[in-house]
Amino acid sequence: MRDLFKKSLLLMLFMIPELPAHSIHWQGNYHQALIQAKDQNRSLLVLVVKAGEKRCGEIIAKSLMNQPYIEAINEQMIAVMVTYEGWQSYPIELYYTTVFPTLFFVDTHKETFWGEPLYGEEINATSLKYRLGRYLESYH
Repeated sequence: MRDLFKKSLLLMLFMIPELPAHSIHWQGNYHQALIQAKDQNRSLLVLVVKAGEKRCGEIIAKSLMNQPYIEAINEQMIAVMVTYEGWQSYPIELYYTTVFPTLFFVDTHKETFWGEPLYGEEINATSLKYRLGRYLESYH
């Protein structure tokens, strides 16, 4: 009986369609993320947050978790989250902002931004789908 249960459970697992990733695989070290993005020929997604800023957590939970584009981000980009207070750990002059959170999209080969950053409430499912369009189109 126990073996039948195990076999049934395994069969059910194989029958479940592949589930999308639920959250972005954030890295915490900017310099390591940049090296990895260059080595893997990927763009860099940089999220600058501020400690204690309630809105940061709300926006991350609403727009950067449990969304259909998360899997494409994880497979085609390197994502790094840095804190404003940790300005010594990333080039603040490049990612300077006074609005939190701010999301930057970086072409690591040209070392330029592709598109304007998204600030605060601009970080939402609609703007992310639009901005990530080229990644989503090529993602299967």
